[in-house]
Amino acid sequence: MPEQSANAVQVHGTNSGGSIITDQIMAEARGIAKLVQKQAGRAKEKLLQNLGKADKTTDDIFEEHLQNFNLQQAHANRLHKDISNYIRCIKAMQNANKNLMETLAEVYESQWTGHDLLYVQSQNQEMLWADLAHKLSDQVLIPLNTYQGQFPEMRKKIDKRGRKLIDYDKERHVIQSMQNSAGRNEGKFARAKEQMELAKRTYEILNSELHDELPALYDSRALFLVTNMQTLFAAEEVFHTETSKVFSELEAIIDKLAKEVQRGTLPRKVLPKPLPLASPTSFNSSPTSNSLSSPPKGASTDNLPSGVLYKVKASYKYQAEDGDELNFDVGEVIQVIPYEDPEEQQEEGWLTGIKESTGEKGMFPANFTRPI
Repeated sequence: MPEQSANAVQVHGTNSGGSIITDQIMAEARGIAKLVQKQAGRAKEKLLQNLGKADKTTDDIFEEHLQNFNLQQAHANRLHKDISNYIRCIKAMQNANKNLMETLAEVYESQWTGHDLLYVQSQNQEMLWADLAHKLSDQVLIPLNTYQGQFPEMRKKIDKRGRKLIDYDKERHVIQSMQNSAGRNEGKFARAKEQMELAKRTYEILNSELHDELPALYDSRALFLVTNMQTLFAAEEVFHTETSKVFSELEAIIDKLAKEVQRGTLPRKVLPKPLPLASPTSFNSSPTSNSLSSPPKGASTDNLPSGVLYKVKASYKYQAEDGDELNFDVGEVIQVIPYEDPEEQQEEGWLTGIKESTGEKGMFPANFTRPI
């Protein structure tokens, strides 16, 4: 018997739970049906108005406010787009300037005048770009985002006002239809009047609020633009003023370098002197003589042009340091000739020659070459 009672309670509980779920589903279904019916009624009313078969409530002052709102929102969207793009370009220029200054610091040799100052000014320039990008992002773009954020909420309210206006017109037309009916039901007529008055009050509250809010929002555009653009132009002015100082310093550094180039006093890298020339009997051994009148071991003297002692080939690249020296690259062939002043002894370890590829003549370190 207790077991049967327990089963009965369980069944009753199950039925109660099922009933609650069913009621919830039915309530949701009724809500959806009511919403669909309302939307269908609005669509029908709007279609009749568009076809001219039903009159609609108009508000010319609101329509003017709405036009101003649409224009203001379009301007705000365009301003936001262009300022965002402007800031992206500034950040790209910041990165390009950094790359340029890093390259210039590598190209500008350390022994040249103003090398350290060049590095300091490049750091100053990088900080100016970073500061400009930061100011425009924080003090121009963020306030613009806040200003622009007012429009979506206002747009929702405008759309809601439009729906409530259609509801009011629909209820108004229902009343007009019932008034013209000969055998109307007074009870239904009274309920219809109540629904119309409710729709009218809802519409008028929203309409009244928008009549205050839309002009206030529109009037705020001038103050916002003034504040926003003042911040933008002030940041640009500071940036360009300070940047001009940096470039004046950079120009002064280059001017000093130019004067040193013109005077021929430009510092040069000090390269180690080449090893002395090997003796004729053993070209790769330590030098024992400055005499270069006879070819070294391994040098051919066959079919040489007149005045040429022998030929050598460059084993290493050599960059001339003085005007009477010879430049050459690895593999170039040089014709060795006697030293031009027989009364003056040629510097030990150096030869005089003519580069076959260009015909240039000058002195060069012997240990940068090998005989052929």
